[in-house]
Amino acid sequence: MTTKKQPFDFEQSLNTLQATVEQLESGDLGLDEALQAFEKGIGLTRDCQQALDNARQRITMLLEQNGELQEAPLQDDVSPSRTGSKSDDIPF
Repeated sequence: MTTKKQPFDFEQSLNTLQATVEQLESGDLGLDEALQAFEKGIGLTRDCQQALDNARQRITMLLEQNGELQEAPLQDDVSPSRTGSKSDDIPF
């Protein structure tokens, strides 16, 4: 009997990682539970990082044309008609 590996769900893994971090930060876990949660978090972090690296590589391949990387600016959600002071450039 063969077991199929479930497809990786980045958003679900990220949510699980966030919940795991919140558990650890709460301080309510015993030592063994905290170690298990930490191990789980490390695994999820590695899986998410690998998914991000794969996405970055895929984007690079999609942008590559005629053997050269074509740079494309990211879309900014600030409308071109918006003007303001230098403080408007702060991303948060």
